[in-house]
Amino acid sequence: MSLATLKNRRERGFFDGQFLIAMPGMEDRNFARTVIYICAHSDAGAMGFVINRPQSLTFTDVLLHLDMIKQEDSIVLPKDAREFPIQTGGPVESGRGFVLHSDDYVSDSSIPVSDDICLTATLDIVRAISKGGGPKRATMLLGYSSWGAGQLENEVASNGWLNCAANEELIFDRCLDDKYERALASMGITPAMLSAEAGHA
Repeated sequence: MSLATLKNRRERGFFDGQFLIAMPGMEDRNFARTVIYICAHSDAGAMGFVINRPQSLTFTDVLLHLDMIKQEDSIVLPKDAREFPIQTGGPVESGRGFVLHSDDYVSDSSIPVSDDICLTATLDIVRAISKGGGPKRATMLLGYSSWGAGQLENEVASNGWLNCAANEELIFDRCLDDKYERALASMGITPAMLSAEAGHA
């Protein structure tokens, strides 16, 4: 599923607003030990963002790359902008930035992905954040994760993922190191309880 499909979706699918938590047997290195927030799911496929994979770039690096500031101006950026989190959202369009954020900031290009969370992929939100404005809660993600028609359903059925209702606190939590374990804990599960293979009674 693409960003364009997300914009034009008519209804929400089963995995909309869900977390996907990778099972230990996940063979794709892009998704090993990941927690993914699903923004859209339909018969056409699914789209979401990894929310626990760090990115080496900083927000200052992004502003410099976009020519929005000069190097000498980087030291006068607001503290919130200097510390604004950048994460790796997935392997699709990995050079493109997306901001997942609370709905207290909305522009013409913002897409609602839940009752409380929006997605904006245009420079206006980057500019607002750089000036100390923008949404109260947000994170920037480079790239996204996407599945074709029926693909996600097959992966879940094949024991590739666990799924549960998304938790907004966890989405925007900046501590990434143990987010995988905390997502599992929200389901009452520890990593040691999981098997790489589906069990049979």
